[in-house]
Parts: sequence; structure tokens; C-alpha cells
Amino acid sequence: MAPRPLNVAPAGPVAIPDAGLGKGWEPAVLMGVTLMLFTFGLVTLSSATTFLAHQAGERAPHYVLQQAFGGALGLGALVVFSRIPYHWWKSLAWPGLVFTWILLMILILPGTEGIAPRINGARRWLLLPVGRVQPSELAKMALVIWTAALAVKKQAHFKSLRRGLLPFLLVWGAILIPIGAEDFSTACLAGLLAGIVVFAAGARIAHFVFLGLVLLPVVMLKLGSGFRFERMQAFWNPTFDPSGASYQVHQSLVAIGSGGLTGVGFGEGRQKFGFVPEPHNDFIFAMIGEEWGLLGVLFVVSLFMTLVMVGFRIAQRAPDLFSELLAIGFTSLIALQATLHMSVGLGLVPNTGLALPLISYGRSNLVVTLASIGILIAIARAQPDAQPGAQPDQRGGHA
Repeated sequence: MAPRPLNVAPAGPVAIPDAGLGKGWEPAVLMGVTLMLFTFGLVTLSSATTFLAHQAGERAPHYVLQQAFGGALGLGALVVFSRIPYHWWKSLAWPGLVFTWILLMILILPGTEGIAPRINGARRWLLLPVGRVQPSELAKMALVIWTAALAVKKQAHFKSLRRGLLPFLLVWGAILIPIGAEDFSTACLAGLLAGIVVFAAGARIAHFVFLGLVLLPVVMLKLGSGFRFERMQAFWNPTFDPSGASYQVHQSLVAIGSGGLTGVGFGEGRQKFGFVPEPHNDFIFAMIGEEWGLLGVLFVVSLFMTLVMVGFRIAQRAPDLFSELLAIGFTSLIALQATLHMSVGLGLVPNTGLALPLISYGRSNLVVTLASIGILIAIARAQPDAQPGAQPDQRGGHA
């Protein structure tokens, strides 16, 4: 009897096995890049926080353990949100926004200092049994979801400023004003995210120009006095007040410049010893440049670029307009924060105090970022070609 021939090659196209993330490569790549950034962030924090922990009388891994705990919560949220059908968020848009507004109001109301104390000169955190929670981080997520939900309903009215953009402005103001009372940078970021979602939904650019002209005096008033004005002066003139307003960016550039091509070595950086303020948060990118060098910086940038490109690909292939706007909003949330954080470290924009997603210390930002990625995965799982027997999406603009 002749031996049976062996099939050494598949007869048809090779398919990625279903590992629970959904068929297709986007969810798997998104999850892989997320875990790489989070792991790299923990490694970087273990070096950047050694001196801080010593100053605070804590053990060396204190900050890393705190961040790991936040990461565990965030990864749990990612898994849960990746399994929640994305259209559920449309019905939760208003409840989520109202809940966030209540948390924000607690921060600015008198008599609530017991649960919303002033920390580092601002009331940005609520002291809850689970730890410190930053409502402005939750607000960014709630604002993206609510804006996407209403933008779907307003498709036929975007040509009119009164019936199109004005309803958004009223609700945005209710959320952004309490945020801006304590954190102007985060308020600007949240407003920009909401504007991106509405613009992607079809709002007229002329309306945004008009809105910008209306808000210009408010922005100039906020930037024209106090420490924000000093930061603007330091941005335009790096030699202005080198021991004051320019000190942070100057030390950040020293750290990045001293890293060279390959860095001074893990744990060997010197700027973390009281020279660069907030080396574990606002200026952790400088720590990466110092200890890992240009190659480390390019590695981090390439991971963020991959995450953002996959996120926008998910938006392009989304099943409907609501999921497309959600994907655009949450991808922009990560892209803008990462770009602004790294630009501050390089002195390309004024100091904004924004975290580097998945890397900077901060559990509220970490949990919200991971939860947002979970929603992106849920949208990718719902793509027509990610489900057996489904037909390709026929909406205009989607291949």
C-alpha cells in the first residue's frame, strides 16, 4: 500500500486563530502593544521613583506597586469593556455624563474638602475607599461617549449653528467649566476631544472658527496671568527665569540630551535625583530619553504610532457611525496625550502637565486609558469581517 501524502501546506488562506479577542489582527495587535507600553512603564517607574520613595520614607517599589494595582484594575476594565456590546454605551451616555458632573461639582463646592482636599495647590482628586480618583479623567471618557451618541442624532442639523453645534456647547460647558477651575490643560484636552468627535461626524469647520473666536478672550485671560503666563514666556524664551518657569523644561532637555543614542543605562540616570520635577509623571519621557537614549525614545514612539494607527483603522472599519466616532474619540485621546506629553519634554509646546498614557504614574489616567482600549477592542470585535458569515459594511467611506 502506497503511503498517504502529507498535507504540508494549507489549501486556503491562513487565518489567525480565535483567541477570544475576535477574529482579525487588530484586537491582538492592540492588546500586544498596550501590554508592552504598560510593562515598559512599570520598568521605567521602578527607576524614576527610587529617589522619590526614599524621600517620602517609603520602600523603593512603593510607586511601582501602586501603579501595578491600578494596572490590574485597568486590565480588568479592559477585559470587561471589550466584551460589552459597544451600542450599550449609547444608552449609558447621559447617566455617565451626569454622574461625572456630580463628581466634578464635589471638587469645587465649599465644605467638601474632607473628600476633595487641596493637593499640590489644586483640588483634583476625590478620596474614596478605593483610593484617590481624578474625576477629570472619567470626564474625558464620558464626554467622548456622550458627544458620539448625540452626534449621531444631530446628523441632519449640523448645517445650523443653533440646532447643530449649540446643544453640544451647552453640555460641554457644564463639564469643562468645573474641570477648568482646577486643571485648565485637561479642560482644553477634553474640549478638543469632543470637538474632534463632532467634526468627524460632519460639523462645519466655519462653526469651529466662530467658536474659537468667541473663546479666544477667555483663553487669553487664563494664559495672561499667573504661572500660565510665566510658562508661556518660558516657552517663547527658554532663557527666561532659568531657575523658575524655565527650570522644568531646561532640566528635561538636559536629561534627554545626556542620553545620547543608547542612554546612560537603566537606573543610572541622574536627573531623577531632585533635578527634573515629577520624573515619574509629567516628565517621565525625559527619564526615558536619559536612561534609554534615542533608541528607547524611538521604541516608545513606534509603539504609540502603532496603537494609534490600529485605532484609526478600527474606526475606519467600524460597523456604524456611533462606533466609528467612539473609536476616533478614544484613539485621539491616547494620541493627543502622548504627543503633547512628549512635545513638552522636548520643549516644543508649553508645559501642560499631561501624563504619558500607560507609562506615567497615575492610576486614574491608567484605568481610563485601558478601559478606552477595551471599547476599541469591542468595536473591532463587531467589525463585519470579524464575525463568521457577516457581510461587509456597505456604509460610505468604509472599505
